[in-house]
Amino acid sequence: MSDETEPDGGPSLSASGTETGNGGEALSAGLGERIGKGKLLLGFLIAGVLIYLLGAVAGWGRVIDALEGAEYRWVWVACVSTVVGLAFWGKAWQVVLAMLDIEVRLRRIVVTYFAATFANYITPLGQAGGEPFIAYVLSQDTEANYEDSLASVVTADLLNLLPFFNFAAVGMAYLLLNATLPENAETLAQGLVVLAFGVPALAYVGWRHREGVESFVLRLVAPIARRTDRLSVDGVRNRIDRFYHALERIADEPRSLLFALVFSYTGWVFFALPLYFSGLALDLPIGLTLVLFIVPASTLAGLTPLPGGLAGVETAIAVLIAGLVPPISWSSALAVAIVYRFASYWIVLLVGGVASLWVIGRS
Repeated sequence: MSDETEPDGGPSLSASGTETGNGGEALSAGLGERIGKGKLLLGFLIAGVLIYLLGAVAGWGRVIDALEGAEYRWVWVACVSTVVGLAFWGKAWQVVLAMLDIEVRLRRIVVTYFAATFANYITPLGQAGGEPFIAYVLSQDTEANYEDSLASVVTADLLNLLPFFNFAAVGMAYLLLNATLPENAETLAQGLVVLAFGVPALAYVGWRHREGVESFVLRLVAPIARRTDRLSVDGVRNRIDRFYHALERIADEPRSLLFALVFSYTGWVFFALPLYFSGLALDLPIGLTLVLFIVPASTLAGLTPLPGGLAGVETAIAVLIAGLVPPISWSSALAVAIVYRFASYWIVLLVGGVASLWVIGRS
């Protein structure tokens, strides 16, 4: 592997397909930047206050009574389901990397995926803009260069969006045919529709008009490049060209993309099931079709300036369950949301935190 530096200040890495161990240094530096200055602690503190107020409205006594009656075996099944879902997404990532002739062992890529997910989950809006950081960690942890890593991460994310929208559409169609959406769910439903059309449209425009995208980025970079020698217009142009070339190589293998898509769909099934299992844990009826709508809708509510969408996701899930399942009270709905978030967020932080230490240690 070469340790040379590109004119734009980024590392130049070959793609011979062997594994390296610099991902821990990249992850450690990235986590230090994201966690620093007490912003993370402040974010969790604010989220804790908001969740407390949410419980106060519902009645903490009733919420705790519901939680005390939980069947723990279903809670742990929900936790396992989340971990399995993320592992399947890591497998999809491995398949996409293989299209670029980058071979990484499954165990290694899954651990790296968990570590990157941990970094996103502790960052406000991390899921909305964590791809560059994840690609950097991946480029340091394997022989993939940064552009190939970014292309693989973007492709995997787009593949994951297909089941996201498909499952949401099935759930929404069921609700529209069998019930009416409550007013507080209409905004989230509209957001899903906008994303369902907006994201593919943006991806299509970015692909078909790549020269325009490159020109736009270079115009933004030029003033910065004139003020520092760590960035150059030519270096950025080369990186953009290599990024699009990597996407072309991936697009030339539709059968492999379909193979990766199978793992994306499977991952989404296991990622959504914890909400169903949370209902079983509290002996509350939450149908699978409702789960298909509620999980994607609550993900939109997670786009808040708090770590992992804390408070926003809990509120959305409680509101949707209470609104869509009349027999379930507001306090019981909040109890389901708390169990679900334990299985889908806090367990991921635990497992992802261990994975991060592993990635840092193996470097």
